[in-house]
Amino acid sequence: MRLILASGSPRRAQLLAAAGFEFEVRPAEVDERTRDGECAAEYVVRLAVAKARTVEAPPEAVVLGADTAVVVDGLILGKPVDEADAVRMLHLLSAREHEVLTGVALRHGMDEVSAVDTSRVRFLPLSSREISWYVASGEPADKAGAYAVQGLASRFVDRIVGSYSNVVGLPVARVWQMMRQMGFKGGGESAGD
Repeated sequence: MRLILASGSPRRAQLLAAAGFEFEVRPAEVDERTRDGECAAEYVVRLAVAKARTVEAPPEAVVLGADTAVVVDGLILGKPVDEADAVRMLHLLSAREHEVLTGVALRHGMDEVSAVDTSRVRFLPLSSREISWYVASGEPADKAGAYAVQGLASRFVDRIVGSYSNVVGLPVARVWQMMRQMGFKGGGESAGD
């Protein structure tokens, strides 16, 4: 099986590689603006499907599209537009629980499956000084919700309920489950399993 990751995210690539997937990267360019009245789950699935459909692939390939959003009080937090936006987002997340949703889409020829994985994350209270330090590190710049759970922001995360890899940017177990749903075998299984 040939797997194509329709994302330029180094975090998604690292997660797939760590789980033993062999794949090639072909970033998809899609409009990531939310639509009026669109809830977070609809938003991330729509973008994941759009990414999977955008990338050209040979018939034998499976294209994987994904998109992650952070949600607090029903507000979708994408990537911050600048440092002030990152500061605003981190103040919103301080001492609170929020959700991280990742839409995942797989396309193999004309067959498609999609799903949403949701994790809940609770942040410790953050002082303005801690937020300024973190934003100055540059890490929040291209991250949904302005933080990377696997990086410097790990010191702020009190607990996670759900998939850790989902919070990083790709629910790997969900991806594998969906690939099996599409009939792909691997990981030591034989065709008769």
